[in-house]
Amino acid sequence: MSNKIIGIMGAIPEEINGVVSLLTDKQEHRIGKRTYYTGLLNNQNVVVVYSRIGKVAAATTVSTLILEFKITELIFTGVAGGIDSSLKIGDIVLGQSLIQHDMNAQPLFPAYEIPLLGKAYFDADTDKLELAKTAILELLEQQHLHQVISDKDLNKFNIHQPQLHVGLIGSGDLFFSTNTQKEKLQANIKNVLCVEMEGAAVAQVCYEFGIPFIIIRTISDQADDHSTIDFQSFIEKISNVYSIEIIKNIIK
Repeated sequence: MSNKIIGIMGAIPEEINGVVSLLTDKQEHRIGKRTYYTGLLNNQNVVVVYSRIGKVAAATTVSTLILEFKITELIFTGVAGGIDSSLKIGDIVLGQSLIQHDMNAQPLFPAYEIPLLGKAYFDADTDKLELAKTAILELLEQQHLHQVISDKDLNKFNIHQPQLHVGLIGSGDLFFSTNTQKEKLQANIKNVLCVEMEGAAVAQVCYEFGIPFIIIRTISDQADDHSTIDFQSFIEKISNVYSIEIIKNIIK
């Protein structure tokens, strides 16, 4: 058994319940109104938790993982709204870099830069990115995908040949549900692939503590006027399965 302790996070229970069910020697720890599950996954020490939604909730949770549970690396998995026109529902985005799209302390600091830290973009660990790429591509191989998700569920969300995209993820305490929001972001920050509400906060905390991280997001909607799909069903039938399979592939 390695000395690594891998933290695994999602924002809501449905994003981590499947992973929790895989743990052996499982124990529960209540800290700060959250339940942290410690145990073994493929003989690897892990700590699994859902943070709740938003940047503050996510930052609080990852700080606890680092300070209380001494994690040595972090995986965050969940859903996101697609911004880039090439993304389709069911695609996966692996965050090469993350930015808080709602951070703006102008004129004291440049837009999007974290005050007194001098950074706007937080980059994922290169080695962990390559490991995650391999794990995701294994899932998206058509034969494997159809073994773990039924044709009925894939067809319900019009998922046929989901793709992996690697690039910039934007995070903010805002749910994108209009074309106006989407177009404004695209005008202000180039090359944003998708938006969510936790990743860049997690990335900042990991950066400050020197913890390598990866952020994995399944595209659940197009972040526009049509962003009202059946989220509960999508998370249970699609993204939860994605998370389980990807994490199993990473932690072998």
